[in-house]
Amino acid sequence: MKTNIKIINYFTTEYFYELAIRDKILRKPLGLKFSIDDIKEEETQIHIGAFINNKLIGILLLKPINTKIIQMRQVAVDENLRSKGIGKALVLFSEEHAQNLGYKKIILHARDTAIRFYEKLDYKLVGTEFMEVKIPHWEMAKIF
Repeated sequence: MKTNIKIINYFTTEYFYELAIRDKILRKPLGLKFSIDDIKEEETQIHIGAFINNKLIGILLLKPINTKIIQMRQVAVDENLRSKGIGKALVLFSEEHAQNLGYKKIILHARDTAIRFYEKLDYKLVGTEFMEVKIPHWEMAKIF
């Protein structure tokens, strides 16, 4: 089962598959929906998808904060394919891509359940717990 990681262009067919995955995994369980403003804002973000046999099975977004810092967000992998290295592959691809673009640091907001995953990839906790989309999160960061 070979995973192919690649950039997804905004507002393409692949982008709408991406929205469906993010909605199912990250939004619906919290009773949230995408707004037009959410989607509009994503035009300037980098969308990275994981594919198996040309089927989108994982997603990660990178949002530029400034010329040196980029934020990783909206990381999601199909529930039936977790613990198979897909999330790790997405993160490693995004780090390499961010470095190639000149970024020196990635920040992210991790749910409690994801902290250990990111720590294994050398991300460090920054600051204290805070609430985001109705659930506890922690800011984490990695400097290249």
